[in-house]
Amino acid sequence: MASSTATSLITKLTASNRLDSDDIQALEQLPIQERQVPAQHIIVADGSRPKECCLLAEGFAYRAKITQDGKRQVLSLHIPGEIPDLQSLYLNVMDHDFTTLTSCTLGFIPHEAIKALCKQRPNVTGALWRETLIDAAIFREWIVNVGRRSADERMAHLFAEIHRRLRAVGRTSDGDFDFPITQSDLGDCLGLSTVHVNRTLQELRQEGIMQVDRPHYRILDHDKLEELAGFDPAYLHLQPTG
Repeated sequence: MASSTATSLITKLTASNRLDSDDIQALEQLPIQERQVPAQHIIVADGSRPKECCLLAEGFAYRAKITQDGKRQVLSLHIPGEIPDLQSLYLNVMDHDFTTLTSCTLGFIPHEAIKALCKQRPNVTGALWRETLIDAAIFREWIVNVGRRSADERMAHLFAEIHRRLRAVGRTSDGDFDFPITQSDLGDCLGLSTVHVNRTLQELRQEGIMQVDRPHYRILDHDKLEELAGFDPAYLHLQPTG
């Protein structure tokens, strides 16, 4: 039987890729070392040279850059089943921090084990490659979000995206989802001050779009949220291919 850590990876990959039973069995046999890590712990630091990739099995994590004067920009948020540092397989030096947002269950997989798997299972190679391309598509959308959308549009877009991604891996219930993020962290995702984040959340509540009881969120009006955000889910590429 696959470990819960491997199961999270398989659930995520099969949400947007077609894998056969032999591919799944090979994923189940990966040598994954599980660790429990507290919130706001740097998993892989900017400038480090990792020899293993990190699978996020439970919890939320993020990638970020810190400016010379100590300001942080969150570059991406990550949900269970993702391997956010796959690029370390071929880019020897990390160019950003990868950090837990919440307490997390992590699985560490040696680079050599992933490379060997990719040689043996072309479908898995294709799935991991496709995941990195989807990751890049999300990066592009985040650039537009921070650079060109208003505060309420930015926040609506972020919540619409997170909900869609969590729903794809079975972690929502209708419009309800858990998202344990502080207003300070939201500000660093969206390029907004904490005061502006608070004001924007209040506006979404008053408009009857969302109900917020952190860490629990409920989307009350999906159409209105996505219309406000100008949200087109095509960039998430959630239809399985392969």
